[in-house]
Amino acid sequence: MAHPKTRQLLVDVARKLFARNGVEDTTMNDIAEASGKGRRTLYTYFKNKEDIYSAVIDGELMRVSETFLAVARKPAPPEDKIVELLFAHLSLIKEAVERNGNLRAEFFRNIWQVERVRKKYDRVECDILAKCLADGVAAGQFEVDDIAFTADIIHGCIKGLEVPYIYGRLGEGMNIKISRPIVKKLIHKALSF
Repeated sequence: MAHPKTRQLLVDVARKLFARNGVEDTTMNDIAEASGKGRRTLYTYFKNKEDIYSAVIDGELMRVSETFLAVARKPAPPEDKIVELLFAHLSLIKEAVERNGNLRAEFFRNIWQVERVRKKYDRVECDILAKCLADGVAAGQFEVDDIAFTADIIHGCIKGLEVPYIYGRLGEGMNIKISRPIVKKLIHKALSF
């Protein structure tokens, strides 16, 4: 019988091994041995290494999503909340990638697998952005013709900034004091009357 704690242990062990050795150089035997579980137990939960890799990505994205939701729940004017969400997203993605050592290169090399796992989390983020936009329209702060489409565009822009942000190639390393007013002005100009 499958047990959630055992599954999570296997994912945690795999994440650490992937981070240290890379996905290519980690075998299912390595994961089974390091977890203290047998190969049979490992295969009870995961079909193959790609399946466990997807579970690792899912766990990282779940952490990002939970923190993103916490930021969204904070009381703030809609414009400030969108700026805060943008910075939170970039910081959380960078933290997830940096926390995973060798897995960092794998995230970028295997982008389609990451994107497949990421779809549900992207939808949650777009819904949160749409709620902020709707709040801004209701408060008379924003003029937005199509809230869902605008949320998708903002989210796509944020995702497009991830790689340059992670590698420190965005502005002055995204110095908050310098970049926050610029980002706020861009959001204001794009969404206001």
